[in-house]
Amino acid sequence: MKCDRFTPVAILVVLALSGGAQAEGYRAPRTASGQPDLQGIWAMTSLTELERPPELPARVVTEAQARAYEAKQDGTPGIPNDVVGQNQAEWWETGAKLGRIDGHPVSSWLIDPPGGRLPYSPAGLKALRAAQKAMGASFDGPESRPAPERCVTGSSSATGAPMLNGAYSSLIQIVQTGADVVIVAEMNHDVRIISLRAAAPPPAARDWSGLSVGRWEGDTLVVLTTQFHPQAGWRPPSGLYLSPNARVTERFTRTGKDEVRYAYTVEDPTVFTQPWRAEMPILRSAKPMFEYACHEGNYSLGGVLAGARETERAAKAAGK
Repeated sequence: MKCDRFTPVAILVVLALSGGAQAEGYRAPRTASGQPDLQGIWAMTSLTELERPPELPARVVTEAQARAYEAKQDGTPGIPNDVVGQNQAEWWETGAKLGRIDGHPVSSWLIDPPGGRLPYSPAGLKALRAAQKAMGASFDGPESRPAPERCVTGSSSATGAPMLNGAYSSLIQIVQTGADVVIVAEMNHDVRIISLRAAAPPPAARDWSGLSVGRWEGDTLVVLTTQFHPQAGWRPPSGLYLSPNARVTERFTRTGKDEVRYAYTVEDPTVFTQPWRAEMPILRSAKPMFEYACHEGNYSLGGVLAGARETERAAKAAGK
């Protein structure tokens, strides 16, 4: 029988199928200054990481592939050469599931290149390997140890730029004023201030997280970060390395009541063969942020250096 009008059931079907269009038309609430409201405590906890693991065939995977991968994870980051039982003894927060974008499980945040691996040049890969080797071999003084170990920055580039999810303490808090957007990370209580007033940072200035200038394009906060500190190149324990001259363009868009879509492009021709793009969801957290009691000059660093001096003394006594 032909029907030229929608029945109530047909209307419900149409509304159900139009869920994606409704999400695309979402309008973020406004702050007192009239800006789209990104404020709140947000979680980046996920099994998905920047690069794709070799056992997953594509960036977007089926639910069956996602469940099979998730079932193999034990909730620890799998620290190599773990001679002190850190994987078992410490508290981790890796998440139990792959991230979902538009309802589909994704195996990497990296979108382009489509192979899911960072496009390192030979020189860039050499710089990354040198930084990783120095972390394990250089104990001459505190300045030779990586910034997260010194508690200068959090590991995994928690506040960015770009922001990466870590193995624990993957919460951030966003606070807005009319002139600035502030990102506070639970990891190492790092703070990044994004100025909405400055046209560009002072040319000679450098910062561990880079210097960030933002602007609004409609409901999207667009942030350009440049002028990174020379010692902040490698973002341990991830496989990301950036030169001091890298340019990171981030986009924060509120896509729903409980989600901010975070996308970014990295340009660094001294390290990569091409610009690359990534995207991840940041989800509202029902849990509060806790104090992260790491601070510059933390007492365990003295023990690390003292252990290195004892190893040197023992080697000298053995004639090595």
